[in-house]
Amino acid sequence: MTQPAAPSRPVVGYVPGVFDLFHIGHLNILRRAREHCDHLIAGVVVDDAVERMKGYRPIVPFEERLEIVRAITYVDAAVTDTSRDKRVVWREHRFDVIFKGDDWKDTEKGHQLEVEMAEVGATVHYFPYTPHTSSTVLRETLTRLLKSL
Repeated sequence: MTQPAAPSRPVVGYVPGVFDLFHIGHLNILRRAREHCDHLIAGVVVDDAVERMKGYRPIVPFEERLEIVRAITYVDAAVTDTSRDKRVVWREHRFDVIFKGDDWKDTEKGHQLEVEMAEVGATVHYFPYTPHTSSTVLRETLTRLLKSL
């Protein structure tokens, strides 16, 4: 007699991001990520960590970015992300897969992320990056406009 299949446990996904100047690229990655997991956690990076990692402070303050991401229907939980090392947030939330834009794929930082996630038993899944709309492009446009005033 065969044993019944054990119930599979839900797949927990994680999307880290600054989510500054929320735009269609952010929505796309959250929507796509939700399609590939049962429970989606979005990690919103705190202002100080963004400044350390990227060299600038977000335009939209952390608490507002967190509230915006919490309101997105694809997101089951929005949490604080404080470190470039995603094993830090994994220790608290134990996700199975982390989702990133494919601008990370085949890069040094992407390889490092893959190694770190493999250490904790998680995988990295890449989605197409939305190059025509990005926070970087929006920030550069705003800067040019402000300088022209």
